[in-house]
Amino acid sequence: MHRLRPRLTVLATVLVAVVAALLLWLGWMLVGAAVAGTPALPGTVLVNGVPVPAETARDAIAASARAEVLRAGLIAFPLVVLAGAVTSWVLVGRLLDPLRRVVDTASRLSANSMDERVALEPARSEVAELAAAFDAMLDRLQAAFDAQRRFVANAGHELRTPLAVLRTEVDVTLQDPDADAAELRRMAEVVRDAGRRCDELVTGLLLLARTEATGTLTGADRVPVDLAPMLADELAAVAPDASARALTVRCDPRPAVVAGNEALLRRLVANLLENAVRHNRDGGWIEASCEAGAAVVLRVVSSGPQLAPDQVAELFEPFRRGPVARTAHTRGSGLGLSIVRAVAAAHGGTVSAEAVPGGGLAVRVELPGPDGRALAPTVDDDPAGAGRRSPDPRLSAFPER
Repeated sequence: MHRLRPRLTVLATVLVAVVAALLLWLGWMLVGAAVAGTPALPGTVLVNGVPVPAETARDAIAASARAEVLRAGLIAFPLVVLAGAVTSWVLVGRLLDPLRRVVDTASRLSANSMDERVALEPARSEVAELAAAFDAMLDRLQAAFDAQRRFVANAGHELRTPLAVLRTEVDVTLQDPDADAAELRRMAEVVRDAGRRCDELVTGLLLLARTEATGTLTGADRVPVDLAPMLADELAAVAPDASARALTVRCDPRPAVVAGNEALLRRLVANLLENAVRHNRDGGWIEASCEAGAAVVLRVVSSGPQLAPDQVAELFEPFRRGPVARTAHTRGSGLGLSIVRAVAAAHGGTVSAEAVPGGGLAVRVELPGPDGRALAPTVDDDPAGAGRRSPDPRLSAFPER
């Protein structure tokens, strides 16, 4: 930019000087030709009382006119060139300003500071359009970098549990000198299940990172998924922790089919239930339900300490946690609810939360059903309970409230 502006200014100034010199030469030629082309008078004419041949007087007038044009032109020529140089400098600067801002913005960018933008007014030139296209490219790059950072953080958060299971099982088996073939087979099955879970999590997180960058799931990633058995599965998975803390759990899973990615939806359900157990109080309670109406609704309510409205909103931000009393039993990194929000958004749904009177948190996830239509009657439309699922035997370990 520092070299291009002077070069363009010099080029424009030279062009102005050439045009001005050409116009001066044309003016000098035309004036002389115009005077020389006048008809010659016969005889002589008096010039300052002196008789002069008419033809000589005409030549003298032409020479005088040319000299006058040349004198005026030599005064106007540098002024025109100077004005052209100043105008060129200003105009070139204004034309190159968007390009300079693009270069300055690009020089300040890094992987950790992708929030810089050229931010020009609506494009009115090709360079301004380039700046607008550059800003759009930066938006896409920032989305990709943010998705990559979230993927790394989420992967570390989500893979911690299955990896801990792997390490624990291997350590316990290796420390047992009496481990027989049956014990080794049991350990191998646990390791296989944990490895499968890791694979599913990585696949789901990669898909989540891609959908966060693009904004939504593609049609190929959507299959019919019923949240009711998924809710029962994940409740059974947290049953030991819930029993250890004497939590009273009530579950009402009803058919609730959505179109989405099964691994991501399972992660959504698991995170809600794990948070409900982990951030509860000893002897507290949990209520979980899902149903299909105008939209598929998944609701998880748990007891706990009092939460202010601003604290509830912050819980969905990455690495944010509740008050100390709510997280006293957890070593989580605070990514659970942020993943819930990302998964819901990728499926075209919404997540809302509110503090429970007396202490606790109620989280409500609304997801569109297949084709955006309700697939099962609501409670009011099904008074006979035809839409209810049979109680899952895996939930019998949970006492009713």
